[in-house]
Amino acid sequence: MTDTIGIDISKTTLDIYRISDGKRARFGNDASGLKAMRKWLGAAPLRVVYEATGRYHRDLEAALAAFGHHNVKVNPARARRFAQATGQGAKTDRVDAEMLARMGTVLGLEATPVKTDELHEIKELHVARVALIKDRTACRNRIGMARNKIVLAQLRARLRQIDTQIAQIDRELRSRIKADPGLARRYEILTSIPGVGPVAAIALIIEMPELGAMSSKEAASLAGLAPITRQSGTWKGKARIGGGRTALRCMLFMFSARPVPPLAAASAARSSA
Repeated sequence: MTDTIGIDISKTTLDIYRISDGKRARFGNDASGLKAMRKWLGAAPLRVVYEATGRYHRDLEAALAAFGHHNVKVNPARARRFAQATGQGAKTDRVDAEMLARMGTVLGLEATPVKTDELHEIKELHVARVALIKDRTACRNRIGMARNKIVLAQLRARLRQIDTQIAQIDRELRSRIKADPGLARRYEILTSIPGVGPVAAIALIIEMPELGAMSSKEAASLAGLAPITRQSGTWKGKARIGGGRTALRCMLFMFSARPVPPLAAASAARSSA
């Protein structure tokens, strides 16, 4: 990579800073803006650093990959901490674009995998499923508290509707995973692990697309499960886990709390011996 670019993304605009010559530009976050940006960026490959911004970065991400550049998507909180560490208190679109470019250069950030449109669709389904699970829990809790017949009837109808919607999403997720050879193979490998069921496998595919292309230590760090040592001089504190992808860590905790049938059977056998 010969140069590093920082891009601050908003709903309508893209603010860009180039580290080599300090030049700046602003383009619309739309098809015509991306076309003009390609001409301004010049020859690939460049290291392009930007923050994850939900739906707003997806078109840019796909365009940069098509142009042949190396995408580096960073967590907004991490980018902000870098700016604070450099003494930069101001926060504007222009400043953020420059800070992202400097962050990529100073830290030597590596390119991150770009999710396919299909994986984005699958994630949207997964997010909707997670929301429905929360709705179902809330609905069940309300049923336990309700006494009015009309309210109970409505809550039970809503619960049936939620169950139907979850089942519909599950069918669609399985269909899409099965239709993609790469995803189907990863799903097969994950579900072969004791304790990893269909829901956990799909969640891992979505939340950790890098899985299979990294070491176990890197995977643990990405999931926020790698112990962080705390030591200074003769003092040594307790190692704690933290950082990483919060949603992924919480999801893995919930899955780990579920009894693994082979281990549960072995434990029961030992207890009865």
